Amino acid sequence: MKLGILATDIGPEMLVDQHGSFADMFVNLFNRTDKGFSYQIYPVLDNIFPGSLDECDGWVITGSVAGVYDNLPWMEPLKQLIVEIYEQKRPMVGICFGHQIVADALGGKVEKFSGGWSLGVQDYQIEGVHDFIPGGIGSFAINAIHQDQVIEKPDASERLAYSSFCSNAGLVYGEHIVTLQGHPEFTQSYERDLLNAKLETAFPLDLKQAALETVESKKLDSPDVAVWLADFLENAFKAYKEHQQTIEA
Repeated sequence: MKLGILATDIGPEMLVDQHGSFADMFVNLFNRTDKGFSYQIYPVLDNIFPGSLDECDGWVITGSVAGVYDNLPWMEPLKQLIVEIYEQKRPMVGICFGHQIVADALGGKVEKFSGGWSLGVQDYQIEGVHDFIPGGIGSFAINAIHQDQVIEKPDASERLAYSSFCSNAGLVYGEHIVTLQGHPEFTQSYERDLLNAKLETAFPLDLKQAALETVESKKLDSPDVAVWLADFLENAFKAYKEHQQTIEA
């Protein structure tokens, strides 16, 4: 299966040499599973988009420092692409900004959350039963770094995950799209370096320190989440192919 990674940012430049870009992190994440995915990266932030959705079997939208309300030139074409992917029932995963712009494109509402920042390793509760998540698992912990949130989820979505701080931390759209607010692709070392980096945005010192403590003390479930997402994409691609065969019959 070939994944098209729609890169909406590369991440802070001072960390790219050591940790790779956001797109690189997804390649590393999925390479830890046994799926044998191949990849093609599309830097959509530079207005470089796929010529056709047939170029890849599934799609991933990365995180970004931008907000969906910034209305940058590449955002409207990306939202149009999201709608096409949704309408054609093609597989897609959206993470952080990807989670938010999918919700925005499909009728949800995204805002800068009045409660402030979510930083460090966060615990999310799973809502409902999902084929791609093994039974008996009720929560997972992954890194987070965001202030924007999906305040109102699209009618087309169901809530997958939530926390006391983020009510729509994960959404599923039928059998073919899943999105998460947190970052399964962020390693502990990257989250640590990101929190300590001299960014344009200054995090509140108390929140930053508390976040760094979670990075040092809490176990990430990112390897498990990677398998869940990979299974979801694989199953969604099978469902897409079956749907296409039905249309052509």
